[in-house]
Amino acid sequence: MDSSSVLSDEDYDVISNPGQRSLESSIADLHHIPALTTYELSPSDAARERFNTVALSPVEIQAYVQNALNASSVGKYPRDHITLRVYVDGIFDVLTAGHAHQLRQAKLSFPSVHLIVGVLSDEQCRAHNATPHFSHLERCELMRHCRWVDEVLHDAPWTVNDRFIIDKRIDYLALEEGSSVNPEFDKERLKGYDVAKRLGRVLPTRMTTGLTAAPILGSYNASEDIPPFRELAEMVLEQPGYNTFIHPPPRTSATTSADSKTHGLEALGAMEALEAMSNELVERCARKQGQPARV
Repeated sequence: MDSSSVLSDEDYDVISNPGQRSLESSIADLHHIPALTTYELSPSDAARERFNTVALSPVEIQAYVQNALNASSVGKYPRDHITLRVYVDGIFDVLTAGHAHQLRQAKLSFPSVHLIVGVLSDEQCRAHNATPHFSHLERCELMRHCRWVDEVLHDAPWTVNDRFIIDKRIDYLALEEGSSVNPEFDKERLKGYDVAKRLGRVLPTRMTTGLTAAPILGSYNASEDIPPFRELAEMVLEQPGYNTFIHPPPRTSATTSADSKTHGLEALGAMEALEAMSNELVERCARKQGQPARV
């Protein structure tokens, strides 16, 4: 091979970077690609007045997280505007506005966040006396359709550890303030968060106040294949004349008799019957647990 046919270093520079452009100007060419943003509807005035976390802006959320991390002896708020991987886990059996606002705060805790949500399995929940009423698949689907969530982890561990954090490349775990003193929060799960705290990898989200108490669902027989509400729905649809929701039978005074609930259901629309039977289920669960019913 003739030496004249070999390209010099300068020749390679011309081919790979014509004009000797800077890295910054090359990156600027990518600005035509739209950034992925999350569209959020504005909260109502009533929501702003009732819930303390509704009106928090991204700047306020990031300032709060920054102060918390900088006050820690091991964690510091990152200065580089890189995409950080934030993790939230839970059962999410009854998704509340509190969950939604926690996910929002986790997503907005840094300028760019990839939010991972771990959904605990049915087997893990039952092993820790927290039997869910909705299946693991349904709860994962619920998270998949949440606007703040970027990734759903179906095989989330009950207790996180340093190996899990490393394997999933998690930068921070989001934990709602007050969880460590909440008697309903599983202590074994809290141990995992304590490990992350020692690594400086836990960021706080503010608890949403003003929420309605979660409905009392009660435990159903684990040997049954269908949850109570699904069973109620099927019972209603099996009633004579309830094979459709389009033309429900007219409501009559027969529904007012407490001694004729079965016959009364025949005079209710399908949705009304579902509501009535659901309220009865809540009352039965409340009596079983010795708590007042919430209708």
